Amino acid sequence: MKRMRKSAACCTLYLVIGAVSALPAQTSRPPGKRVADPDAKALNDLLSAAQAAVERQDFEAAAQDYRDYLAKKPDDAVVHYDLGYAYSTLRRPADAKDEFTRAIALDPNMGDAYLNLGITLIPDDPSGAIEPLRHAVDLLPQNARAKWFLGVALENSGKLPDAIAQFRAARALDGSSVDFSRSLAIALLHSGRPAEAETEFRAALALHGGGPPPALVHLGLAQALVAEHKQQDAAVEMRAYLDWKPDDAKVRLDLASLLFDLDKPEEALAELDRAAKSGPEDLRALKLRSDILWKQKRYADAATPLQKAAELAPNDADISARLGEAYLQTKDYANAAHWLATSYHIDPAANDVLAYLVDAEYGLKNYPQALAALDELGRRGQLPLASWYLRASCYDKLGEAAEALDAYQKFLQLNKDQNSDMYFVSTARVRILTRELQNKKR
Repeated sequence: MKRMRKSAACCTLYLVIGAVSALPAQTSRPPGKRVADPDAKALNDLLSAAQAAVERQDFEAAAQDYRDYLAKKPDDAVVHYDLGYAYSTLRRPADAKDEFTRAIALDPNMGDAYLNLGITLIPDDPSGAIEPLRHAVDLLPQNARAKWFLGVALENSGKLPDAIAQFRAARALDGSSVDFSRSLAIALLHSGRPAEAETEFRAALALHGGGPPPALVHLGLAQALVAEHKQQDAAVEMRAYLDWKPDDAKVRLDLASLLFDLDKPEEALAELDRAAKSGPEDLRALKLRSDILWKQKRYADAATPLQKAAELAPNDADISARLGEAYLQTKDYANAAHWLATSYHIDPAANDVLAYLVDAEYGLKNYPQALAALDELGRRGQLPLASWYLRASCYDKLGEAAEALDAYQKFLQLNKDQNSDMYFVSTARVRILTRELQNKKR
């Protein structure tokens, strides 16, 4: 029988290229193997059986037939190639690699073997895939996908300029492939060239014609638009992606963040709610939810996601501080003091947290603790104007008239706003305390 081997263009697999390219299972390739010697019936029967197994998608049986054939004729490069392909379909990459390597050793000009060896290596060893794929490109100069796979290997090895060159070469041979335009766009985006990437993503969408556009192209275009600070357009593309991938909670979270930046808090919350249907919110989602509620001045509501965030990240000083501020806004001074103290314990250098802690302790009427915190703030730098008023008020509440008078007078020296409530209280207390101290001296 005549020996036949289809070109790799008919059988190579299609990668979905994303931030990191992944390698799915190869599609079936009817090998059409025939032994050259018409008298070797046993070998013919094995190849016929293998081909029939491939046609019914029984690759385990096909692989066994190929192994039985090679046990009797181990120097057949094409059958080693076919066995490698069967192993690839069975998700046995190490065995596939061995068979493609044997095929190359027996026939150094077998471009398909180099190509499939490179494809097999891409997921775990993209750098190792480059050399066999370069051989494939040299031996199959008109095979656009050989150039594309070489670009994938180069991209995943961090060699973006070389990858871009291969993606462009692939597209020059076949300008109708969405894969080539999308891969080129992603490589350009990762190279910090978002405007060029936008052009290529739009080209990929145009290539898809009137059918449903590929979701990943919309997502890549959204990422390019974000990098170009075109947030409104980016939100449109993210929604288009989510129309096809509605269960992608991460992208919903990205969209919620984008909507928050666009000052659309209600829409952002709606996207967060949709994302939360996939499972418990992660730390990023909880922080974003709290930020949105905080911007709406819904401080009590903001405390709920912050509480959950604090449970997920107990050593995050910023979360504890924010939670303390939320309770401070609602005048829940006990919880405010607890969480602000927690934050301060994690990060004792945070002067703003220490200042908020003063407010919480003052609200709890813990005047000695408030004064101690004010003393520590004073040692770190000049106290702000309001702190002098709080210091004076703490001394006043504790009945320490002399210290209160000094602090009120210091506040009045620094104060420029004579219409504030603090100004009126301070001037009144200075008059009263001055009389009290004079009377004590008599």
